Amino acid sequence: MKNRILVTGGAGFLGSHLCKRLLDENNEVLCLDNFYTGSKDNIIGLINNPYFEIIRHDITFPIYLEVDQIYNLACPASPVFYQKYPIQTTKTNVSGSINVLGLAKRLNIPVLQASTSEIYGDPTIHPQTEDYWGNVNCIGIRSCYDEGKRCAETLFFDYHRELGLDIKVARIFNTYGPNMAINDGRVISNFIVQALNNENITIYGEGVQTRSLCYVDDLIDGFIKFMNTPDLHVPINLGNPVEMTIIEIAELIIKLTHSKSILSFMPLPQDDPLQRCPDISKANTLLNWAPKTDQKSGLEKTIDYFKNKLQNEAS
Repeated sequence: MKNRILVTGGAGFLGSHLCKRLLDENNEVLCLDNFYTGSKDNIIGLINNPYFEIIRHDITFPIYLEVDQIYNLACPASPVFYQKYPIQTTKTNVSGSINVLGLAKRLNIPVLQASTSEIYGDPTIHPQTEDYWGNVNCIGIRSCYDEGKRCAETLFFDYHRELGLDIKVARIFNTYGPNMAINDGRVISNFIVQALNNENITIYGEGVQTRSLCYVDDLIDGFIKFMNTPDLHVPINLGNPVEMTIIEIAELIIKLTHSKSILSFMPLPQDDPLQRCPDISKANTLLNWAPKTDQKSGLEKTIDYFKNKLQNEAS
């Protein structure tokens, strides 16, 4: 018998990959999205699958469905989008979580929250472990996302402690791959698009800040393993512990795209973290999970995706 699984934010970058994987694993999938940052292009290849259903809905409003599991991925994750509409971002994290948790409680089913490494803010410890409380500016331009996700985690754990709900909280570190939006303002998409267009690669700050990049297929593996591991109610970091500086990432992308781009340095944005690297010991031990895709292979697949997307837009 197929599981009926709800993926909120299912037309987004991560959500679309998750929907496809769940369908491939013989599940029935309900993709819920308000298409603010999600795109129908991401899920167009799934539409003819009889076990795939699209629901246009804003999760800040209640919804009543009958499902067996919920993955809550609904929220703008790009600084460009969440800084443009900060109030809606906070509402999605808080009101949206309350609605998702209420649905899960009514049905007595497990629910996974797509949290973020941003809950650690600009960290003062390195690498970041799950017991670190973070260093977040609660009134900054990124706080709608950072504090919104922190409040969502509070709600998830309170529903577990008070009501016994089966919750999973995955803290996602920098993830990349096909289906990223061209204009989402994140490092990988920015650098690849600029390199393919032979434009200057924009480096904020001195470029020595680090990021740890996880390919999307590996992250989805982590989601599914976490969801299907019983009696596990602790936050877990999911990401790649191999650090690269921003300059190293830019130079690798220039090399892989055979670009003529050069580096262009700009001031560092407010509250931009200088180091971001997960300690994934818990994921290793509790989920038997670690990323498998090397950076070169993952970037080549992502570059091919953006190359095709830019060509289609130009034609």
